[in-house]
Amino acid sequence: MLGTLLVILACLLWGMDTLIRYPLVERGINPVTIVFYEHFILTILFSFNLIPNLKRIGELKIADVFSFLVIGGLGSAIATVAFTESFQYLNPSLVILLQKFQPVVAIILASIILKEEVQKQFVAWAFVSLIGGLLVSSPDIERFYSLMVSNFSAVTSDVAIKGYGLVGISILGWGAATVFGKRLSMVGFETKSIMAGRFVTGFIVLIPFIQWNRALLLPHGEDYLRILIMVMISGALAMWFYYQGLQKLSAKTTAIAEMFFPFFAIIVNWVFLGKQLTELQLIGGAILIFGSLIIQLKKY
Repeated sequence: MLGTLLVILACLLWGMDTLIRYPLVERGINPVTIVFYEHFILTILFSFNLIPNLKRIGELKIADVFSFLVIGGLGSAIATVAFTESFQYLNPSLVILLQKFQPVVAIILASIILKEEVQKQFVAWAFVSLIGGLLVSSPDIERFYSLMVSNFSAVTSDVAIKGYGLVGISILGWGAATVFGKRLSMVGFETKSIMAGRFVTGFIVLIPFIQWNRALLLPHGEDYLRILIMVMISGALAMWFYYQGLQKLSAKTTAIAEMFFPFFAIIVNWVFLGKQLTELQLIGGAILIFGSLIIQLKKY
């Protein structure tokens, strides 16, 4: 139960992240630039843990190096960039809706790579949790349906297909990051070491995506402080809770617990921004909590 609570707490902190991240994006700051600064700050922060262990880098196995490339390069960098870029090709509601299927990818990869047993009962309750997660996004489903009725070509064009590919990369990247993060914990890596490897690798992989010109500079000095606060909450603290929880849970159970992120994001918007919750969203949240609780109590 403690592991699930730690992952859920991480999801709560990720939900609070929206109070800073989205206002920065709405003011015209390139999302990739924000992600770059996040990794830059976190690399500096965790380099203090990485430097004493530099001599051990040569002792890493190929499988360990590959795992860090997956969680940092693919999961933390490329998947985030792909998710951000997908909004240019697809309706945002469709992007957010498709992202709800990330746990399915994580569960499949966990069974293949980590040989985690996926019992029929787990699949049933995971499906219940997924339904809850989709109901939490019921406004996005309604907007997607309206889009299909009014402009079907918008979801079938070549441009839309490119958007699906980008969303697919983000789903695969984040799902794989959960599985390979679990693998690293299984072979003895501590939370701080996993986080250091994740952020440093992500930072290196992000470098080619950055436009090295004045566009990299933020328009206001206080924006740097906002990003720093966001990094400490959703980057350092949330990821520490997440990996502590991942050590105690299977990758497939962690994937279900991660579904609380969009639910908490909606709750945060309700509490701080006054965006009302619908009855379907509340029902979806209750179903998600119930399904996740059963999975935890039954220890599937």
